[in-house]
Amino acid sequence: MAKGRGAGKEVEGILETLGDFTSKENWDRFFALRGSGDSFEWYAEWVDLRRPLLSQLPPHAPSSSADEEAEVEILVPGCGSSRLSEHLYDAGFRRITNVDFSKVVVSDMLRRYVRSRPEMRWRVMDMTELQFADESFDVVLDKGGLDALMEPEIGSKLGSKYLKEVKRVLKFGGKFICLTLAESHVLGVLFSEFRFGWETSIHAIPHKPSNKSKFQTFMFSVLKDKLGTVNPIKQSFDQSSVNCNAKQVQAIINEVENENTIRLQYSSGADIVYSLQDLQLGAIGNLEKRIPGRRFQLILGEQESSLYSYKAVLLDAQQKSGPFSYHCGVFIVPKTRAHEWLFTSEEGQWLVVESSKAARLVMVFLDSRHVVASMDIIQKDLSPLVKNLAPGKSEEEPPIPFMMANDGVKQRKILRQVTSPITGSIIVEDVIYENADGCRTGPSSLEDKMFRRLTFERSVGLVQSEALVISTDGIEKKRNNSASVSRRKRSQKRNDEYTSNLKIDHSSLASSYHGGIISGFALISSTLSIAAESGGKVKAVIIGLGAGLLPMFLRGCFPFLDIEVVELDPVVRDIARECFGFAEDEQLKVHIGDGIKFICDSSVAVCETDTKKNEKDNSSSTGSSNGGNKSNSLLNGDKSAGPKILIIDADSSDLSSGLTCPPVDFIEESFLLSVRGFLSQGGLFVINLVSRSSSVREMVVSRLKEVFDHLFSLQLEEDVNEVLFASPTKTSADLDVDFDLDHFPEAAAELRTLMKFPLPELEMGPNKLQRLK
Repeated sequence: MAKGRGAGKEVEGILETLGDFTSKENWDRFFALRGSGDSFEWYAEWVDLRRPLLSQLPPHAPSSSADEEAEVEILVPGCGSSRLSEHLYDAGFRRITNVDFSKVVVSDMLRRYVRSRPEMRWRVMDMTELQFADESFDVVLDKGGLDALMEPEIGSKLGSKYLKEVKRVLKFGGKFICLTLAESHVLGVLFSEFRFGWETSIHAIPHKPSNKSKFQTFMFSVLKDKLGTVNPIKQSFDQSSVNCNAKQVQAIINEVENENTIRLQYSSGADIVYSLQDLQLGAIGNLEKRIPGRRFQLILGEQESSLYSYKAVLLDAQQKSGPFSYHCGVFIVPKTRAHEWLFTSEEGQWLVVESSKAARLVMVFLDSRHVVASMDIIQKDLSPLVKNLAPGKSEEEPPIPFMMANDGVKQRKILRQVTSPITGSIIVEDVIYENADGCRTGPSSLEDKMFRRLTFERSVGLVQSEALVISTDGIEKKRNNSASVSRRKRSQKRNDEYTSNLKIDHSSLASSYHGGIISGFALISSTLSIAAESGGKVKAVIIGLGAGLLPMFLRGCFPFLDIEVVELDPVVRDIARECFGFAEDEQLKVHIGDGIKFICDSSVAVCETDTKKNEKDNSSSTGSSNGGNKSNSLLNGDKSAGPKILIIDADSSDLSSGLTCPPVDFIEESFLLSVRGFLSQGGLFVINLVSRSSSVREMVVSRLKEVFDHLFSLQLEEDVNEVLFASPTKTSADLDVDFDLDHFPEAAAELRTLMKFPLPELEMGPNKLQRLK
């Protein structure tokens, strides 16, 4: 009860005596001055309270009942010298516990009632630190106690602390009844503390017209319901039904309407972002218990409790995700990766939870506010915040581990970092992995083998290209003689030696998905054999240059391929030339332009060629077989004719789509139809598919099935890459194409004889290549 709210000279004198309503010494002095046996009612008298109050209390057991457990347990905190408990006792409620932190008033009340009402109990106790077990009472009845704690100069700290104690000692299904003047700062803490899991109603206590108090007493009644539910506040009065201060009543009506609007938002099923306080108040139920499949967004951190605030998502691992290594874990998503599908989509987040082996995972997203802070500072700032989110009793659990996406790199040296207006930031780096052996394809080398990587900052979690780096004889000699060179001179020469004595091994493929792409060529090995034997050419088009490793390998491995690469960004081409040894010649050309337009234009050219050929065939009067010219289409000078290979190996700039590779435009029906036209004379359409979303993957497969007659999938075990192979139906009698997987081992053996470089992926059996159509 704040100062200045009473009416009349008596109340004004009392207020002057008390001063601070939260001071125990002031209350002791107040009760001592009033004398023994005196009683004082701050708010409504019993005659006004009786009917509305008893209507809110549960039925009590008869006084003659032998079943003590059936009797209603009532707690009256901050009882003071009020006669409220006396009247309740006389109304049949025997088991009433009264507490007050003033020893003076408790002693006086105990003497007053020890004989007349012997079953009532009296305790000296601070109402903000109740010394009772959890769920001890059916009713907590407060008459002005909360108001007294809510001094405007002090704020809501004591009031919130008291209400948390009230909620703790109340039994499930119990009630908290608060008699209050319902001022806005008091309603604010009442509404927020009892927002989740409580049925709430507000009643106006009627009083006689002769009562000239300037303020109306209200009864705030809350029932302890199912934790996490959000119910609107019921209001049993309006402006016309209350004979008192109109301004006070209207203010309360407005407060209730505003609170009900907030509660409607929580109960509407919208994607609410909770605060830590919401969670501690029970917004999603008991936070200590893990509920498999539960997921919600929250904000961690406040100005007073942490250096920063953080967006986060809490996920309780799904039922089938166990066994777990951690009861709770924190996964930090850096700003550069926060837009990726893996972290922004719900499906992707569950994949992270599964890989983390945490029963509960708190995924924290960093943004521009955190870029100036080191990870040590971030972790130190987050630690006390996430401790409140751990299931179980956190003090009994092991420390919460912090995790972050890791590429397993042991050593890293950045060679080049440039910014392209098309691609953005591009990074070239040489790396040594923690455990290189067994992780990469290609010829074996030293244990600490080195790889050169190309990455785009827009998709930093994806390595665009990766090549095995080998040293020349010169650098090996210098390494062997390094003992005779001083440490200072070695330091000066290191960079020059580093760049001049390392080269890219274009005879091996470090990226397993590149090996997977080539192994799928076995599906058209007969066609490739015809070209090799006859001296003809098979056209191969690659959309997406990257570091140029795949086209360079194809050029050396298959001399009969006529390779064209389409790359949108000239900066990427320059990087491939300068850092990865990429070079063009008569067999390998690069076009700077739009890959979709290139294929669409080429498809139109193929259709025109087919039309002319058909017209020529129709005008010829021959019925002889063409079997003797089986490879004719492979030998003619028209590059638009004959079987082709089309490989899509481009990354997406929009990772929020769920597709990392390829861009969404490359799986649109219009483009796929152009591809079918481009391959009208046979061949193979290859897509490097990178998507962690099963639904996105199914969408891509469905579209390919609609357009192509044959569809195969190769899922790579170590990567998220999946290689899809599609082809239209064989349309020319001069093509020998067999898509029967029963013959795949023979086809793979035939492809192996055509290759100038070995490829371990070809050892795979047909069981790793699945027919989808």
